[in-house]
Amino acid sequence: MFARFYTIFCFCVALLGGAVGTYGQPNTDTIKDKRTLKEATVNGEQTGNKDLKIKDFSPGQKLTAIDTVTLQQYRMQSIGSLLTQQVPVFVKSYGFNGLATLSFRGASAAQSQVLWNGVPIQNAALGIADVSTLPVMFMNTVDIIYGGSSALTGSGNVGGALLLGDESFSYAKKPYCVLSLSGSTGSFGQLATGGDIVASWKKWNVSAKILLQSASNNFGYKDENGKKVTADNSHLQGSAVTVRVSHLVKKVGNINFMAWWQQYNREIPPALFEQHSYKKQIDGSLKLLANWATTFTNRNRLYARTSFIRDNIDYSDQALLLNSNAVTYQYFHEVGCEWLLGKHGRLLLFTPLQISWLTGAQTTGAKQQNKIALAGAYDLKLLDNKLNAAVNVRLESVDSTGFSLGKAQRFLLPGASASYKLTQWLSLRANVQRTYRLPTLNELYYYPGGNAALKPEYGWNEDAGYTAAFTYKNFKVYHDLSVFNRNIHDWIIWLGGAIWTPHNIAEVHSRGVETENRVEYTTGKWKLHLKVNTAYVLSTTVSSYIYNDGSVGKQIPYAPRYNGQLNVGFTYKQLYFNYNHTYTGYRFTVADESVYLPPFRTGNVQLMYNTSIRRHQIQLTAQCNNIWSERYNVVFSRPMPGVNFLAGFRVGVL
Repeated sequence: MFARFYTIFCFCVALLGGAVGTYGQPNTDTIKDKRTLKEATVNGEQTGNKDLKIKDFSPGQKLTAIDTVTLQQYRMQSIGSLLTQQVPVFVKSYGFNGLATLSFRGASAAQSQVLWNGVPIQNAALGIADVSTLPVMFMNTVDIIYGGSSALTGSGNVGGALLLGDESFSYAKKPYCVLSLSGSTGSFGQLATGGDIVASWKKWNVSAKILLQSASNNFGYKDENGKKVTADNSHLQGSAVTVRVSHLVKKVGNINFMAWWQQYNREIPPALFEQHSYKKQIDGSLKLLANWATTFTNRNRLYARTSFIRDNIDYSDQALLLNSNAVTYQYFHEVGCEWLLGKHGRLLLFTPLQISWLTGAQTTGAKQQNKIALAGAYDLKLLDNKLNAAVNVRLESVDSTGFSLGKAQRFLLPGASASYKLTQWLSLRANVQRTYRLPTLNELYYYPGGNAALKPEYGWNEDAGYTAAFTYKNFKVYHDLSVFNRNIHDWIIWLGGAIWTPHNIAEVHSRGVETENRVEYTTGKWKLHLKVNTAYVLSTTVSSYIYNDGSVGKQIPYAPRYNGQLNVGFTYKQLYFNYNHTYTGYRFTVADESVYLPPFRTGNVQLMYNTSIRRHQIQLTAQCNNIWSERYNVVFSRPMPGVNFLAGFRVGVL
């Protein structure tokens, strides 16, 4: 039934697309030729990762956008490094050269989505994305959604989502080409070189980016006995390339093709309890994406996106004569249409299809999981646009045998959100969503350790908050506060000793409060800034299927109660300076809170200078991390480096 309806729907959309090409004109907005280092954007269909589902149909959900200056400062680093220092989310890093995953509001890594231009890019088997392998250089926009939005972004979005976008472009009135070269060097043999080119003429826009990295990562630390040692078996080599081709076709719309290939060869250094390590891992990925969008009758919008992702993880340990290679594939397709209804309402209908499959030695044969859904959202603006309310719903069917009606699991995901502009400077918001997450392929079938008897996670997210933003003389003040509550049944957690196995926890209750605070003062050529982000999260086990379980009432492992960042600095003419201070609280490493890691604080300094010489724009950056040389572990027995430096440049040729 679902497969048949999906086929009919796509066929009707294709017919509609052909029909509207006759009666409506696609959006052909362009901007002036801005030949700068910052990629130009267009006031048309493609504007980074501002997916219409989030921008137009989730008014009561908290959304944080990383500003352009910060993205430029972290240009030659990973998304993981950026979020660790700038956003109150927990990045679970396994060391300077290891895996890094996200945790929103006490959720697990598998409950946190990562979307690239609207497409989920978590590993199909693991259900997580390694943010240490995502280069900031490849992203024009980085946004964070707090709280679940499963009806709009898909089942599995329990704690929040990271939105990455690199679609921003323009169709210039006059042909132009911008070329820039980047490089950085730092402590522990860190080297990186990159380049990007953007060209536009008539109705075409083409861009390409490349990044090459290497590092020795041979930093010093103290082992469990207090002996000073140097990290070995920790070398890194990485390379990544993206290409985008965009074309605006009259009476058809905007067509966008993208490709992203990358490979990271990483040696895994020994943990504190190991004398030596012979572990190595190769992470490879190929992502292909095609987008199409058009407007018709000057009011309505039709879009389609198709992607294919291949991920491979090749792991070896010579000490154990162990070699494993896991290859996963994902096919994602979505079509949708948006209608403006009268002066105040808009309706969105879309249908996503996602097929994931896994091959490798760690499973008994190839495993597959298929998702197909019908979803809709309605947004309404009233009271002179002061009140913005939206309702959304998603009916999803999931199975692992093709599209068999008899074996498919179907579930309904409703949600609603609203915002109200109380005054010119104060607005209120609220959001409630039902969430649902099926076990990943690894959780079900990994050998040894998979648990085919796992139950899906399900529950409700509620959050509310307010935003106060105003300008007084030379001051700009921004304050945002959010409170949230989440109850998840059959929470999945990995437990064990020699062999780890996922189990269900009967119920986990997460609640807390977050704040974002920012003050800017401008006088003459000076601009001073002060930013403080805080998060307090309680994520505790309410009940367990295990009799007399010691985890009841205790914090979920690796969910810090306290997390925060402070940024203070100034901008003077073309010079930018910022001091960043981060705090991460206790992380319990076992479910009964008997073992924990102490809190840690790091201080980081960033410096950036922009200038131009003739037709060349030059950007210089410098960064000193952990300036107080704090000794800490984010994850048990995985040491982090002391004070370290990074310096970079970017030269643009017009």
